[in-house]
Amino acid sequence: MDDVWSVSAWESIRDSFPSSGKGGRIVVTTRFKSVAEACRRQQGSFYEHKPLAEENSSKLFGQVISSIGYEICPSKPINGGIIKKTCGGLPLAIILVAGLVASKLEPDKLEFDNHLDEVDKSLSQDLGNNLTTEGVTHILNHCYHHLPADLKTCLLYLSMFPKGCLISRKRLIRRWIAEGFIAEKHGKIVEEVAEDCFNELICRNLVRAVNNSSNGKVKNCQIHDMVLEYIVAKSSDENFITIVGGHWQTPFPTYKVRRLSIQKSDRKEKETVERMKLSHVRSLTALGSFKALHSTLLKFQILQVLDLEGCKDLHFNNLKDICKMHQLKFLSLRRTDIEWIPKKIGRLEYLEVLDIRETKVKKLPASVEKLEQMVHLLAGNKRKRIALKLTEGVTKMTALQTLCGVSICTGSALEALENLTNLKKITIYKLESFTDRENNLLLSAIEHLSSCSLKFLAIDDDFTGFLDKTLNASQAPPEHLHTLGLSGKLSQVPKWIGSLHNLEKLTLSLTSLTTDNLRILAGLPELFSLIFSLDSTKKDASVLKILRDNTLQTDGIIFVEAGGFIKLKLLCFAAPVLPPLSFLEGAMPGLQRIELRFRMVNGIYGLENLESLQQVLLTISSQAPKDARAKASQIKELAGMINGKVNVPSVVLDEYNESSEQK
Repeated sequence: MDDVWSVSAWESIRDSFPSSGKGGRIVVTTRFKSVAEACRRQQGSFYEHKPLAEENSSKLFGQVISSIGYEICPSKPINGGIIKKTCGGLPLAIILVAGLVASKLEPDKLEFDNHLDEVDKSLSQDLGNNLTTEGVTHILNHCYHHLPADLKTCLLYLSMFPKGCLISRKRLIRRWIAEGFIAEKHGKIVEEVAEDCFNELICRNLVRAVNNSSNGKVKNCQIHDMVLEYIVAKSSDENFITIVGGHWQTPFPTYKVRRLSIQKSDRKEKETVERMKLSHVRSLTALGSFKALHSTLLKFQILQVLDLEGCKDLHFNNLKDICKMHQLKFLSLRRTDIEWIPKKIGRLEYLEVLDIRETKVKKLPASVEKLEQMVHLLAGNKRKRIALKLTEGVTKMTALQTLCGVSICTGSALEALENLTNLKKITIYKLESFTDRENNLLLSAIEHLSSCSLKFLAIDDDFTGFLDKTLNASQAPPEHLHTLGLSGKLSQVPKWIGSLHNLEKLTLSLTSLTTDNLRILAGLPELFSLIFSLDSTKKDASVLKILRDNTLQTDGIIFVEAGGFIKLKLLCFAAPVLPPLSFLEGAMPGLQRIELRFRMVNGIYGLENLESLQQVLLTISSQAPKDARAKASQIKELAGMINGKVNVPSVVLDEYNESSEQK
């Protein structure tokens, strides 16, 4: 059990554990000695974790500074004594102070000691010589007060999310913008400024990056418990956010509630919400269940942000009430059980973000054409390839920048698609079988949008032949794209892809994997990630043909040659049967991570030629035969013996459940 906070919490669950005397063990972690004492039984003991020594404190500090992007001069070592004195050997304190020092650094003047002295002097008055866990709060206070005003607001807003919650970067940024926290600055649009704010919080180590997308950007983040505890208290003091049912519940508000986060929805929480003055709430987040809001929904008169992601017990009548919230800018119904959107949604004239991903909504009412300020329409289910039908009403949302998870059918909507000239991102999950005229209409729309603002294009043509017959022959390739995803039978990589000099991420599904295809892509100067996949769940003869072609066209092996892929960091291959791969000397000089997913693998050669390789992930099917498992284990062992020029790569062999993915 990790991070038990109180003796009462331990006592409430202690008797649930068996005490058979057969030598079982329960491991508990806590930051409080009183809890550790309470957890001891007759023969129990506790281990008190020692603070880091001076050398390790200095090492951790250096690692954090380097991870932020600053090079440390080896001729002038970091003053570990100051770090040990200031941070008391506590890892969180060291990480926070490193972020604070890094925020003051200029790239050409890495005066670590000067900044460390400055931080040490400003902290030592409060902390004395012996830093305790409670002393981290003083460091947090120092970090907070050195933030610019907009970053303070953005940081406090994270207290809307519960302890341990994984927070999507995009979700957070869109909410910041809808709240009005972000303004254009230095010629940058609000989305770019919001990205900068997010990255600054990461660099200062107030927010922790959990995982990255394949384009290298942070996908999800998390807040350390002590940082969250601090900002919850600060938000309560400033009446910035009111929390109901959270790990750290704020006191019952005596003032008007401005932002409300309901993190639990039992009877107690429902009664608490019903007693509140809710007419001035601007932002509402509900987690778990909607029950606490059934009787109070109409009290939210000026709500601008409503996030109900993952909420249960949300009914169609609740949606009708939501459509009366005329000030709404952000509405997330993601992962709820809704099937329909009311016609009255057209009344939400200020709505900028509508997220209905992973719901049962397959079509929007015609009234959505009135949503003239809609910027992001997020729909469909990516994993199940369930899509929202593109209607004429959607094509009249001319402010749209993001349109995700749609199916395109014949009719007026197809002809009007090219009107969305502000689109930066479109993902198409499904296409109908079109006539040649309709295929050319879609191609013309894509070419037109690409000449305007389009930076992200993903298409699954569902074996209609649009990719192979029509898009492959394009005479006006989308040269400004940063991300391209093509899923559907492609007998070869379109030659025009080689001219996409801004392309950073490329995903090709159901595409023949050959040495010649890799040659077409090798010259892409900005390519960061490359993903090839053959989806074994698609029961189609085309998949089998592509697999056969892979063997015939490559003489059984795919060569990755020298002289290309200069910026590639991530390479993924996924196929039921993975052909042999051989990396020649000088291949992919910047590649850091390889991911291979397969049921059968025929061999991987030349990994020692990948100078920058850091990670190898081998994921084998649960249905793989014994000889395939033996081959995968052999590859893992050989990869683990590589001693590269830059790193010794870590190698992981994992398993995926193929049968569950085919359901």
